[in-house]
Amino acid sequence: MRKEKWCHAHAHSYELAVFKAMRTIMHLVAAVQFGYGCYFDWYYVNVPPTAHSMGSGFGGKLKFLTFWDAVLQTIYFFIALLNDFIGSNENVPAKVPLIRKVKDYIFSSLAFPAAMYVGVTFWGLMAIDRELVFPKVLDEFFPTWLNHLMHTNIMIFIFLEMFLTYRPYPKRKRGILGMTLFLVTYLIWMHVIYFYSGLWVYPILQVLNWPLRIVFYLVSLVFGIAFYMLGEFSNNKLWSKQISQSKRSGRKKTN
Repeated sequence: MRKEKWCHAHAHSYELAVFKAMRTIMHLVAAVQFGYGCYFDWYYVNVPPTAHSMGSGFGGKLKFLTFWDAVLQTIYFFIALLNDFIGSNENVPAKVPLIRKVKDYIFSSLAFPAAMYVGVTFWGLMAIDRELVFPKVLDEFFPTWLNHLMHTNIMIFIFLEMFLTYRPYPKRKRGILGMTLFLVTYLIWMHVIYFYSGLWVYPILQVLNWPLRIVFYLVSLVFGIAFYMLGEFSNNKLWSKQISQSKRSGRKKTN
């Protein structure tokens, strides 16, 4: 009987070690691929202004929300990787390390909704009319693998992270505020670019008048909130036991 218990405990420890290793490898692969994608895009993807207005100089790669998101994913997965070694992935640690708090907040308020927003809106507009978001002429300069890395892999890896790592979501107002500030900052930046260059970052804005642009911005913010809510809902469903455990632990500490 004791031998069976020892074998069961040993097997459980082995499975847990394998799971932790897989999670760390996933974080490493994600951080490296998104980091390399940013590096390659920054130094090797050059669209001549003569080929398309997207190649105009002002703002550089920072014109595009896709690039912002790729940098964000790189930062998030690098922090997640560091947390694997110097932080904690326990469901309810006695003391939550600062790096874990930062990682959890970035995931919920920025990394998940931004990845979903970029991926869904990009492929959605591509399905409707690719000339509105990624004109065919850009295929010559922007490799297919990089396109999928920045618009497809971001969703795949952020969902893998959702399934492999538990995190408590922040209070909804605080989480949505972080996501909203991120999107509003980018919208302001787009207008700075337009002010200095006279060009809209995305062709779809060129075909809309000002009232429709405002509607487009409001719908974009609603989409961002919807993706935040999707992340919160998915997290609560996947990790319901851990959330209940965390709440019970919190009540014990306050008593």
